[in-house]
Amino acid sequence: MSKEISLQQTIGKGYAEFWRFRGRYRVVKGGRGSKKSVTSALWHIYHMMRMPLANMLVIRKTFNTHKDSTWAQLKWAANRLGVSHLWQFKKSPLEAVYKPTGQKILFRGLDDPMSITSITVDTGYLCWVWVEEAYQILNEDDFDKVDMSIRGELPEGYFKQLTLTFNPWNEKHWLKRRFFDAENPNTLALTTTYKCNEFLGDDDRALFEWMREQKPKRHRVEGEGNWGIAEGAIYENWREEEFDWLQIAKLPGYKAIFGLDFGYTNDPSAFVAALVNKSLKKLYIFDEHYEHAMKNNEIAEMIKRKGYAKERIIADSSEPKSIDEIRGYGIHRIRPADKGPDSVNTGIQYLQQYEIIVHKFRCPNVSMELSSYVWDQDKSGRFLNRPIDDFNHALDALRYAMEQIRKPSGVSFD
Repeated sequence: MSKEISLQQTIGKGYAEFWRFRGRYRVVKGGRGSKKSVTSALWHIYHMMRMPLANMLVIRKTFNTHKDSTWAQLKWAANRLGVSHLWQFKKSPLEAVYKPTGQKILFRGLDDPMSITSITVDTGYLCWVWVEEAYQILNEDDFDKVDMSIRGELPEGYFKQLTLTFNPWNEKHWLKRRFFDAENPNTLALTTTYKCNEFLGDDDRALFEWMREQKPKRHRVEGEGNWGIAEGAIYENWREEEFDWLQIAKLPGYKAIFGLDFGYTNDPSAFVAALVNKSLKKLYIFDEHYEHAMKNNEIAEMIKRKGYAKERIIADSSEPKSIDEIRGYGIHRIRPADKGPDSVNTGIQYLQQYEIIVHKFRCPNVSMELSSYVWDQDKSGRFLNRPIDDFNHALDALRYAMEQIRKPSGVSFD
């Protein structure tokens, strides 16, 4: 079967080189709304239908994030190309099957490495990998294991390719050194922005203008697709690790803490769960939630769904009405943070005393903020004794949660 499409009408401008490239690595860093993910989805659906022996693997750091992101985007792409009747998108197991040939799109997470190294396909060959949100992969060795899974000879006309899409939050990330700093004819490294997206509305463009004026460091990444600058990092004593938080919770001296920072349109609401040992100065962050446009009833439902409805939760005190509403939805032990004078710097200084371990697969947004939260600078580049007002939503939630450790008598849970 063949189907003609107009590249410009379907995806617009800015991706012609991406569409034609056949080298092993196709790496796209870009801002929000730059079409990088939807274009990747369209490319893979289209080319699988053109090449009846090709199969595809889609990778994210955590498997359970596929259904609402890559799986949904590929399903949308099939609809966009007018071929959804030829595809079966299955939820259990999570996969997509091209009905005429039996070719498959498989979905895996790095939280189950054995599921990647043992992949086999029934029809044809495993040719292509799409790594979405590649920035979340902080360990280059994890990517190398995926890279090595694409091996073996292919029939004439077929080729192996790994496509990586991500927002470039931190210039110290291995992705920059490996794909953008070193010239390699087998690599296409692109930067795309919302400006090449003709399908955005005026309200979308207004949001980027607001970001440019109000949050220039975030606009540098999400608006312009440039690398975030990590100089002046506020928290340096942190790392990612895979750990069993249930076992750590049983160890003497550990206490569970929970914090909530409110957001809505421009900023996300952020919820953080951690285990802290005050005497050892050790902090394990084991769960998070990070989402825009959450109503208070949705925040309450999220907390219940995670099983924390009966826990002590310290929330941003600037929204007392929201706290009251969430309490009314059954989260009875939620209380406002006691901010006080210079509470941000005081909270930061206290957290800096701790060794911070972030769960490798459950808390990608905490890791993103820790690697991007920096001290502000004046016009001459001199660092100031105040943090930037950005990349701080999960970290603010963590500061609130730590109040009961830093000054336990200052918070009432009656």
